[in-house]
Amino acid sequence: MKTYNQHNFFKHTFCEFIQVDDFEFPEDTNYKSKSESSYFYTEEGVYRKSNHWGRVANCRWKLISNDSYKNQKNVIGFAKWIDFYPINSSEKIYFIDVDFKNKSAKIQTKKENSINYLFTFSEAQKKIKQINHLFSDDKWTKYFDATIDDLYFEIVSEFINSDKTLQQIKLEI
Repeated sequence: MKTYNQHNFFKHTFCEFIQVDDFEFPEDTNYKSKSESSYFYTEEGVYRKSNHWGRVANCRWKLISNDSYKNQKNVIGFAKWIDFYPINSSEKIYFIDVDFKNKSAKIQTKKENSINYLFTFSEAQKKIKQINHLFSDDKWTKYFDATIDDLYFEIVSEFINSDKTLQQIKLEI
């Protein structure tokens, strides 16, 4: 696995920054981007002060925020160097975490001793898009003899734990 640092963390990476409320951003920041995001590097990781998260240039950087976070507000996040992962790799190091109660899905990086079915970043992105579409349009469920919640669970669970297409899974039910 590639090792990330202040010289390469901004090149096609996926990372989840944790919101930090008790960090005073120094005046002499290590780097300031064209979009006014500021970066401060430590041996352990990087602090980022920004008003935009998610798709950042060629990266996908999420912010794990507290309740006070508002979009377009400057927030400081911290990520360890070991929390950066390549998104342009053919390595299968991502899994999909589904919250059936809230009908949402997100990409997660593989954990040590993980038993989750793994995908490349692009495969996981495509599956997330399809899962979100399933959750937002339930017209297809009327063709099955089961509750919507049971269908969601059965189909999505099989989808995130295999290389089968949604069409294959639906045909098997």
